Amino acid sequence: MTSQHFDIKPIAGRIGAKIIGVDLSSNLSNEIISDIRKALVKYKVIFFREQNLDAQGQVAFARRFGEVTTAHPIAPSLPENPEVLDLNYGKTISGANTWHTDVTFVDRPPLGSILRALVIPPLGGDTIWANSVTAYEDLPTHLRNLADQLWALHSEAYDYAAAATINLPQEVLAYRAVFTSTLYETIHPVVRVHPESGERGLFIGGYVRRLRGLSQNESDEIVKLLQAYITRPENTVRWRWKVGDVAFWDNRATQHYAISDYGNQTRHVQRVTLVGDIPVGIDGKQSEAIKGDSSAYNRREAVTA
Repeated sequence: MTSQHFDIKPIAGRIGAKIIGVDLSSNLSNEIISDIRKALVKYKVIFFREQNLDAQGQVAFARRFGEVTTAHPIAPSLPENPEVLDLNYGKTISGANTWHTDVTFVDRPPLGSILRALVIPPLGGDTIWANSVTAYEDLPTHLRNLADQLWALHSEAYDYAAAATINLPQEVLAYRAVFTSTLYETIHPVVRVHPESGERGLFIGGYVRRLRGLSQNESDEIVKLLQAYITRPENTVRWRWKVGDVAFWDNRATQHYAISDYGNQTRHVQRVTLVGDIPVGIDGKQSEAIKGDSSAYNRREAVTA
């Protein structure tokens, strides 16, 4: 892909590109926004180095691509910016060092996420993204046929990385308690059809609790097998952050993992997410919410029977 408005530098063979020559704090034309969206769909995650954005500018940029969610269905937002999720790792929350797609426990997971770096440790703290479309394409035919038929229950009711809570700071324990205070459960297709590109991708990750119609042991083994295809090095890109960097990823076709290798150093980022659509499987059936009402998060009116 090329653009007459900016340079695009792919970073890895299957995912990721750096966008050069765009100032996200400026009044970008509709043509530039259109090309950025095309790059997002093609490369799955795009990066903008050392931007001069504040929280308001981050939200304003996000709004050029659609409606913005509230910060999170459960976790608190910034008091002055209800759309911004403040992630101050090591101080107020535990790390996101598990492979996941954002907020898949609701029926309308975000279209995309925009992350801005405020404080980055001098060493460590990189993030890795994986392409779930090329992972699906890598599956042998018999595994692909199996995945096509599967549906998974997603829920946030779990302990990140199943880590022991001994000796964790009280503020981290308090955050986890808030995060699991309201139960959400949604059934999603394991293979999702991308609404813009038409590509098929594996739609699983850390919020999957169980595959419909299978035992817990069967579910765990199959999800583990499929997940291994997503996180193969061939399907990943790794980003070394600098202060001011902005990453924008297609939440419909990726997973990501924030590497927790920086000890007690500060790593402070802020995230804004875009309202997504209801995932659709290859049979045309849509995801279904089982528990929890995400209408406030997605700023939509609740559906009543």
